[in-house]
Amino acid sequence: MKTVYAAGAMAALLSLSACAQMPWAERSNHATTQQQKPSVTKSGEQSGSGNDTSGSSEKTVSALNQQGVHVVADPTSTLVLVNKHFKLPENYVPKDLVDLDVPFIFAGKSEKKKMRAVAAKPLEEMFAAAAKDGIQLAGVSAYRSHTAQVALFNYYVQRDGEKKALDYSARPGTSEHETGLAIDVSGINGKYAATRAFGGTHEAAWLNKHAQDYGFIVRYPEGKESITGYEYEAWHLRYVGLPASKKIVESGQTLEEYLNEVPVSQ
Repeated sequence: MKTVYAAGAMAALLSLSACAQMPWAERSNHATTQQQKPSVTKSGEQSGSGNDTSGSSEKTVSALNQQGVHVVADPTSTLVLVNKHFKLPENYVPKDLVDLDVPFIFAGKSEKKKMRAVAAKPLEEMFAAAAKDGIQLAGVSAYRSHTAQVALFNYYVQRDGEKKALDYSARPGTSEHETGLAIDVSGINGKYAATRAFGGTHEAAWLNKHAQDYGFIVRYPEGKESITGYEYEAWHLRYVGLPASKKIVESGQTLEEYLNEVPVSQ
């Protein structure tokens, strides 16, 4: 089932980066314009997380914060916010990683073919539903360990210097791939994998319309670069669970806008 596709081989390698990481654009204080949104601590929005520790942190920070870097208090939450200003605890490893039973654009065993169990089944159901609609999807890169992110980021720093590396790669601990809740997706032949051109494909259109039905969102939507910090990435899906995914999509918000206050430990 997991066939090697020549067109996707290079994309699989490139997808080890932080999915076209781009610098944050300057913007005015956005928080005052937000509608009332549920907090990350609302356990009812964390379907299937199984590790709700809401209320365990005495300190919270606005999800729209763009100052400094805070360590999230509950990395196991399906609504955990990970970006350039919210990071995972040092050397965090999800305890429920499982192998995904979906096609990938490369062959062989790899941690990139794993996701957390809470997201794996919905992803497999989504791929199956797409196939019924004549859309053949394939995985490009899912989970990435902290160790892998450290090695990758250090490589880019040595090659291009830290300033330039930060344009396209995430510092260790700030990549969504480390949560086990994110995956980069392409068409079955790997064409346009992890490139802007993927946004114009039938696969991207299907995902944009249906991913929310399975608890996923297109994490970095077009026009929201100043909020998410990243360019539009039609291929980068993030599991947030139901009903959060539908609420986020229906409201036209990003995860940052949807969340209210994020519990942090530092």
